[in-house]
Amino acid sequence: MSDLLTELHIVICIFMFLLGTCVGSFLNVCIFRIPANKSIIFPPSECPDCHTKLSPVDLIPVFGYILLKGKCRYCKKPISVQYPLVEFLTGTIWLLIYLRYGISVETAALLFLYTLLIPVTFIDLKYMIIPNGLVLTGLIGGIVISVYHIFISPFSLYQSSSWYTPFIGMVSASGILFIIAVIGFLIYKNDGAMGMGDVKLFIPIGMILGWKLALLALFLAIVLGGVTSVVLLILKIKEKKSAIPFGPFIALATYITGFFGNQIISWYFSLI
Repeated sequence: MSDLLTELHIVICIFMFLLGTCVGSFLNVCIFRIPANKSIIFPPSECPDCHTKLSPVDLIPVFGYILLKGKCRYCKKPISVQYPLVEFLTGTIWLLIYLRYGISVETAALLFLYTLLIPVTFIDLKYMIIPNGLVLTGLIGGIVISVYHIFISPFSLYQSSSWYTPFIGMVSASGILFIIAVIGFLIYKNDGAMGMGDVKLFIPIGMILGWKLALLALFLAIVLGGVTSVVLLILKIKEKKSAIPFGPFIALATYITGFFGNQIISWYFSLI
């Protein structure tokens, strides 16, 4: 019986990784088309250079890039390494979530949130924006988790059975960022340090993680962003007035928090 369960676990792991890479392939479409206000469904995938419709073989996640040796089958132009990177990253994240939470509501919630944060990260890195459509999509997921928590069963990531926990989460970290954004606008006018996209992004994050983990994610994002900024300034890669997207740091902090947040909080309070 134990051997059968082990084999089933391995099969599920492989399935989660492969399914994640397929989802990652779709995320690549979102990353390239959403900022351009194009449909993410039609037309079918095509080469961005020669505009030739891609065959199913060309679209095999990760392995398609390897088989094509990183070049378009038709025009031989280089294919962006972002394609296999996003596919592999998504597959890895899906696998890690399953390994951490198994088959559970928590897994479903984090699959949704973490997957959403991948296009947020790459779009913010390239365009310095966080599209409202992605935030609204996240909000829908947050509402679903809130309904589950209130009417079905307490959501374990919240570490609380109070019905209002997701709503406090919705306004906690985002409220702090909103205050920072307002202060930045008043001081720097149109060159404030904090964008409203970052503020809005923490609304669904707070609803899905709860206020404790949302505040921890905000703290970690600020630390990660601050350290990275200092390093970039020291290496003279960025100047003092250069804008640095905060979305990727929010995403990374949320990943860390979703996996280890409650343990980090427990460890911190054990020191007091």
